Amino acid sequence: MATLHLINKSPGSSDALTACLRVMAEGDAIVLIEDGVYAALAGGDTAERLRGVASALEADVAARGLQSRLGNGIEQVDDNDFVELCTRCDRVMSWF
Repeated sequence: MATLHLINKSPGSSDALTACLRVMAEGDAIVLIEDGVYAALAGGDTAERLRGVASALEADVAARGLQSRLGNGIEQVDDNDFVELCTRCDRVMSWF
């Protein structure tokens, strides 16, 4: 896996996710953190585009009460999984 992209803004407040998706390469992954987890809400085009390439930080999903509202194919990761993913990637890029 080449690059881990971290998105911390909701799609409604920032174009960070759109910009990230434009430059993503095969093998890259996305972790949605903080308000970025709103991008994973079921029923939206954004969640469908993220299917299979994005994970959402479990603690941030829970803090916003979104546990049962995530789109199909959006995996939740805990802090340990997040750290492990960071160490497996060649680069980590934060999008603000």
